[in-house]
Amino acid sequence: MIFSSFVNAQNKGFDKKLADSLGADQYGMKSYYLVILKKGKAEINDKAKKSELMKGHMENISKLAKDGKLIVAGPMLEKNQNDYSGIFILDAKTKEEAESLVLTDPSVKSGIFDVEIYKWYGSAALPLYLKSHDKVTKVHF
Repeated sequence: MIFSSFVNAQNKGFDKKLADSLGADQYGMKSYYLVILKKGKAEINDKAKKSELMKGHMENISKLAKDGKLIVAGPMLEKNQNDYSGIFILDAKTKEEAESLVLTDPSVKSGIFDVEIYKWYGSAALPLYLKSHDKVTKVHF
């Protein structure tokens, strides 16, 4: 384990029931899949069609979040040399499941976005922020 060289101090505030409900390991972490959305090969010049696909993209993000599969999503705010457009962090058991979840996105299916998918290790508590996010959102997409 990558953390084995650290001192193993017991956390007095540990909540076993919560940790178990979130699938946490002893470090409070779990595996997810990081999806990097990048500019795809499709050139869609029809503004109405592109708008429809992006609307579907946003609706799919909402659906995956409601289903507990999408933990984090967001666009890149700057152009970059890799043509990265945004990220997803998916709560999936396998890479195949992550791939199938990504393919529910019409903007990926259409080729607007290509994806790179990597197994990622992060806090098991990440899904908890979504409950607060809605409370700070004034306008939905």
